[in-house]
Amino acid sequence: MKTNYLFLALFLPVLMLAQYDYEPSSNNPFGQPNPEAPKELLDYAPLIGECDCKSQSRKPDQTWTEPVDMQWRFKYIMNGMAVQDETVKADGRHSGSIRQFIADSTKWFVHYYSTAAPTPKLSTWKGVKNEEGKMILYKDQKAPNGTDGYSRLTFYDINENGYKWVGEWVDTTESVVFPFWKIDCTDGKKSLVKKDD
Repeated sequence: MKTNYLFLALFLPVLMLAQYDYEPSSNNPFGQPNPEAPKELLDYAPLIGECDCKSQSRKPDQTWTEPVDMQWRFKYIMNGMAVQDETVKADGRHSGSIRQFIADSTKWFVHYYSTAAPTPKLSTWKGVKNEEGKMILYKDQKAPNGTDGYSRLTFYDINENGYKWVGEWVDTTESVVFPFWKIDCTDGKKSLVKKDD
């Protein structure tokens, strides 16, 4: 019995730490991808980190708001098995998402929440990264006049300097496109990774 207690005392802390190897830490503030995760987890690798962005949305009169300063941060969570993003905006309308790739469906599922309105039930978009390198996500959504369509969210122009994002309503054929929100994060990513002395 003493041997069992000794084993637990010596090795349990090591086993517990192993469960968090890929979580955000002082050395890796955005976490790391877990090698056991689906390979599609790396779809978001170019977005991991923090960017200074400009956010614009449609006003009721259909004109665009003035650009709002925003920080958009992406990190690996759930011990490197999923991605979380969070925004902090100068206008106080903060938001975030949990992003999981479900291998059985071969799709990303993105669950969104915001301070702009209560979110007792999270909205969910589904989608994939296409051959052009765009991440495109859809959610069923009718237009105000009742026309069937989708809320379509797209990351595009993704490179080492940043990315762009647009939220649009599209009809079921995607021939009618109405942008309602756009974000530009192309000024470059900030690094929070600590350098070795």
